[in-house]
Amino acid sequence: MAPKEDAGEVKKTKFLKAGKVVILLTGRYAGKKAVVIKTQDDGTADRSYGFCIVAGIDKYPLKISNKMSKKRITKRSRIKPFIKVVNYNHIMPTRYSLEVDLKHIVNQEVINRPDARPNARKEVKKVLEEKYQTSLKTGKNRWFFNKLRF
Repeated sequence: MAPKEDAGEVKKTKFLKAGKVVILLTGRYAGKKAVVIKTQDDGTADRSYGFCIVAGIDKYPLKISNKMSKKRITKRSRIKPFIKVVNYNHIMPTRYSLEVDLKHIVNQEVINRPDARPNARKEVKKVLEEKYQTSLKTGKNRWFFNKLRF
């Protein structure tokens, strides 16, 4: 389908929605996978560009084999998450999406208050680790928890 035109104005379809998996291209977390939590196409007063709030994995879980003890498995299954506001120019969307509800944990207030970020990061860590445990059993979304090799 072609984009709709209203008096010379081209209307683009929005494909970056909550739950879409993206890869960060620049900065400290370049090459890391993240999930879009909230999008802001028009920007705000302090950010005049389109951006989105993402939560991703800074440190991926390590490989697990059947020989390992439960203690070792829990240690290797740890995830280090991050929360970030990212310009649309600095992300690459993928065709994948991850069904994780993080809107109630991470919002604009958490982003603006540095003292609230560590608690939000801990909550995101719990949610992502739960999702990882279910992905180990079902095999669904396992690719999200693997390090991107390139």
